[in-house]
Amino acid sequence: MTKAELIAEVAKAADLPKKDSEVIVSTVLQSIIDALHRGEKIELRGFGSFRLRNRRARTGRNPKTGEKVQVPAKRIPYFKPGRELKELINK
Repeated sequence: MTKAELIAEVAKAADLPKKDSEVIVSTVLQSIIDALHRGEKIELRGFGSFRLRNRRARTGRNPKTGEKVQVPAKRIPYFKPGRELKELINK
């Protein structure tokens, strides 16, 4: 599902114009991004949780040249599905 399809679904379900549902979807997504940027955990009961994981610095390899390269440490977003979501998918 794309962002545009999600906006259309919200507009249909809430009986709102697409412009209003676009603001709602964008606000929710931006709130999640902002919270992750601040290092916070986002928990949506029945759906799942978003959090950051730290990756250590490591030595990688350039696949084109075979040359060794240093890959810096970084934080990556991680989604863990909730129990209810897992159960719904596996029914």
